[in-house]
Amino acid sequence: MLEQFKVPEDIAVHVQEDALRETVTSVFKKMGVNDADSELATDVLVKADMRGVETHGVSNMLRSYVSGYGSGELNNDPNWRITRETPATANIDSDRGLGIIVTPKAMEIAIEKAKNVGVGMVTIHNSRHLGMASYHAMMALEHDQIGLCVTSCPPGVLPTFGAEPRLGTNPIAVAAPADKEPPFVFDAATSTVAGNKLGLARRLGNKLYPGWVADADGIPLMEEVDPPTPGYEGRASSFLLPVGGNRESGSHKGYGLACIVDILGGILSGGGFGMVPGRPNFGHMVAAYNIEAFMDTAEFKRTMDDFLRMLRETTPAPGHARVLFPGLPESEEEEARAEHGIPFHPEVIEWFQDITSELDIPYNLT
Repeated sequence: MLEQFKVPEDIAVHVQEDALRETVTSVFKKMGVNDADSELATDVLVKADMRGVETHGVSNMLRSYVSGYGSGELNNDPNWRITRETPATANIDSDRGLGIIVTPKAMEIAIEKAKNVGVGMVTIHNSRHLGMASYHAMMALEHDQIGLCVTSCPPGVLPTFGAEPRLGTNPIAVAAPADKEPPFVFDAATSTVAGNKLGLARRLGNKLYPGWVADADGIPLMEEVDPPTPGYEGRASSFLLPVGGNRESGSHKGYGLACIVDILGGILSGGGFGMVPGRPNFGHMVAAYNIEAFMDTAEFKRTMDDFLRMLRETTPAPGHARVLFPGLPESEEEEARAEHGIPFHPEVIEWFQDITSELDIPYNLT
């Protein structure tokens, strides 16, 4: 994550993982979620924070989920079910269930199918937000499989040359195991920046980079601007741009990738697409590929090590300390946060104090 989105060390409040898990689990239970699903939902959120993905961790998403359960937008006891199935595929009706709970169960089905026939793919409709997409992709790693996850999101992103949001941020996540090196884990929105990062920028008082958002007419803003806020009258809107920013920088590529996610995660699931039916619906797709069905697993992992080491040992350009590969910084961040705790903004701590008091849950984070 870019430095501008990190909580400054001089104001950060460090919270230990175990204490955070206990508190977050208690919040889900108070929402009427059963014990096992509360622990699963907590694992998805805390894993994001441990890997430094605050946009999809506790600080950004938990309050949204609490609101969703309170309004009835989220079903705290979904009767999710498989509506169509073959040996390699399945389609699930999530029954308005929270994606961070139903999607891991879908991935378990995909993994089992991959064990049996080489590849497993599961689509999910009538669902809600699934959190950090790479969580679900990474589930395949411990089974010596490659994992894939995409999610078709409600609209917030402009198509190239468009003046109205028609696509979601529509992330794509892929995880592949290695032997000695950390696993390859790619997880990125098909917009230039994840929508939640606008909120982080507002919280931290930082500007938005060129090519992240458009103005109210859909014109890409190719200079730094203040993030949009309620009542703000500056140039920036909350309209996100596809990866590339504008056509000259390749926004048609991000636009096309977002369309692919809508097709695989939305239309193929039978649940429509991001724009139709729109909020609060999400469509997801997860897939698992059994490496042994294609080649020797040990050889694959050794070759992955060679590949990732080649990238990591690339001579860095002037002004840069080293070359990274997808998943390496998150792996290092997870080790650091296991030792030093998760840094939260004071505003997040204040919210935890308020919500634990409101729900009559012991507060133990600081």
